[in-house]
Amino acid sequence: MVVAPDRRTENVPRHVAVIMDANGRWAEDRGLPRLEGHTAGTENIREIIRLFGERGVHVLTLYAFSTENWRRPPDEVSGLMHILSQVIERELQPLHEAGVQLRYIGQLEVLEPELRTQIEGAVARTAANTEMTVCVAFNYGGRSEVVDAIRAIVDSGVPADAIDEDLVARHLYTHGLPDPDLIIRTGGQQRLSNFLIWQAAYAEYYFTDTYWPDFREADVDEALEAYAQRIRKFGGLESRARTGETAGGQIG
Repeated sequence: MVVAPDRRTENVPRHVAVIMDANGRWAEDRGLPRLEGHTAGTENIREIIRLFGERGVHVLTLYAFSTENWRRPPDEVSGLMHILSQVIERELQPLHEAGVQLRYIGQLEVLEPELRTQIEGAVARTAANTEMTVCVAFNYGGRSEVVDAIRAIVDSGVPADAIDEDLVARHLYTHGLPDPDLIIRTGGQQRLSNFLIWQAAYAEYYFTDTYWPDFREADVDEALEAYAQRIRKFGGLESRARTGETAGGQIG
């Protein structure tokens, strides 16, 4: 696996985030257990990372398990934990060799110790890689993230009048990363589902009926092409996705 940007799509977003939806429906449509759909949904992850990387995307965030997903049947939750462990074991070496830096965003402390150690090891092993950053959002919730940031700021003793947006951003799980330019949701639903609610303030959205296990190269290119045609607005300033140029100059 090689992640080497050829920038075939000229007007590419720097950060793409994906809500990988409809694994369960994919399985149900085929008369299979829901966990079969989740397993199928992991089989194209390496290829999707490669495709976005080749097209010049620097950061890819994948929404794998939300804080609300604990409400699912216990056997499904347990299966999802096992699937994440399998994915890390299978994909870590190829991603590391490709220069991919793995980051974890979410509440790590509530996971089983073995899985937590596995995640921490993968993050540490790839920390120096620079070709591309892949964030795995697992046990993640946007509201919980903001609450955690506020708690950390309060614990640090910062006075109220010194709190601003930059300070909050520095305490989010995604600190040091650019906000997402494009958020893709598969599976036909058109909602954010508590995903990157702070960071997505000015993101563009792309919804597709394609189920995540069926998301392929043509779907990647269609999403990126749709983004390239957008006129982005930042507080009233208009910006072509392709150039970053605004009515008032450059957004920087």
